[in-house]
Amino acid sequence: MPNWRRAHVPGGTFFFTLVTEYRAPLFRSQNARVMFGDCIRRCCQSWPFEVNAIVLLPDHLHAIWTLPTGDSNYPKRWAWIKKEFTKNWLSVDGREQTTSAGKKRDGRRGIWQTKFWEHTIESEDDFQSHFDYIHFNPVKHGLVECPSEWPWSSFHRWVRRGVYPVNWACETSNQPRFHSIDATVGE
Repeated sequence: MPNWRRAHVPGGTFFFTLVTEYRAPLFRSQNARVMFGDCIRRCCQSWPFEVNAIVLLPDHLHAIWTLPTGDSNYPKRWAWIKKEFTKNWLSVDGREQTTSAGKKRDGRRGIWQTKFWEHTIESEDDFQSHFDYIHFNPVKHGLVECPSEWPWSSFHRWVRRGVYPVNWACETSNQPRFHSIDATVGE
């Protein structure tokens, strides 16, 4: 049996991957995307954190968060977001995946995989690699040819702030490689 240990670094910056149950394409739904964004915002009001980067793909998401000084409790935040999203999604007749009897006994629903991937960001280079990975992910999965074509990403915020040019990673010959972080992204 795995021993799931989470890093607890107060005020830390973390990369996350969360996946829908059986990789169901839940976030193809505009309603699901809006609900999820609302859950993030409401969670942030109760338990502050900074969303440095995020991308919603049909069946999973990646994010980088920075927690306040002295706070390391991202599991509480993700648990609340997943629970609140599930409750809201099912209340509007959103579809869920079939779940096992054991999961049902534990009160789980067929929306999210039980666990999520977390990686503590350890340096500026590590941050930049994961930041770029998030924004390149729709291209990696063949959903678009250029990060700017994917609307459900913080990429557009960072273009407006001058961090990325709008045509970043659009040329096949100039696309980033992520071999150095493959073991840390949870895909």
